[in-house]
Amino acid sequence: MSNTLLELKDLHAGVEGKEILKGISLSVGRGEVHVILGPNGSGKSTLMNVIMGHPKYTVTAGTIRFEGEDIAKAKTFERARRGLFLSFQTPEEIPGITVENMLRTAKQAVTGERVKILPFRKQLRAMMEELRIKPEYAERYMNVGFSGGEKKRNEILQLLMLDPKLALLDETDSGLDVDAVQIVSEGVAKYHHAGNACLIITHNTRILEKLTVDRVHVLISGRIVEEGGAELVADINANGYTHIAGAQAGE
Repeated sequence: MSNTLLELKDLHAGVEGKEILKGISLSVGRGEVHVILGPNGSGKSTLMNVIMGHPKYTVTAGTIRFEGEDIAKAKTFERARRGLFLSFQTPEEIPGITVENMLRTAKQAVTGERVKILPFRKQLRAMMEELRIKPEYAERYMNVGFSGGEKKRNEILQLLMLDPKLALLDETDSGLDVDAVQIVSEGVAKYHHAGNACLIITHNTRILEKLTVDRVHVLISGRIVEEGGAELVADINANGYTHIAGAQAGE
């Protein structure tokens, strides 16, 4: 079995005829943590949505391979069944469906197996306790009336319960206070192991404190303009993106 989970080659994609991704190539292996950095409007969220198969976006060139298979034409639910998971930058509210029912239904859809209620409920309560989510929230409608921090912790709860092969985390730490970032970081660290992988967009690198970063990709204007190890995170924290953009422009 190949160690590569996700491989993008010369990926071009956009929306309504406007090209946003302009030739993205990267490879994510099992056990790895990759970080996508870049200024606002550089195409980071578009990249995550394209990988997950959001119907709003159109792939115009290149390939998306997951565990060696081309998934560029696969529906979003098919990609989820294969083991992809997207944590949204702004989680949606879903009235009428409780957190527990949503998670149990999602787990059955992803695994194709019937989920036994009592063991599932026991696991759910344990995960909620670790994420400091009150147990009564299991019976509340998904994200309805939740604070921003509660929504983000609920995203990590979904990640832990569904246990995907590849976690796509789109600014899961945005808008959180220091304590909430710590909880989210610990949750992601609990999820991650040698058999899965993370691709993380972040502006607040505190979420990375519990993780070992293998590769950093800097995305500017729809292109990866620089790559490196974890030291690149510290460099950007200290100096921003101006020197990278300037070097690309030949300044």
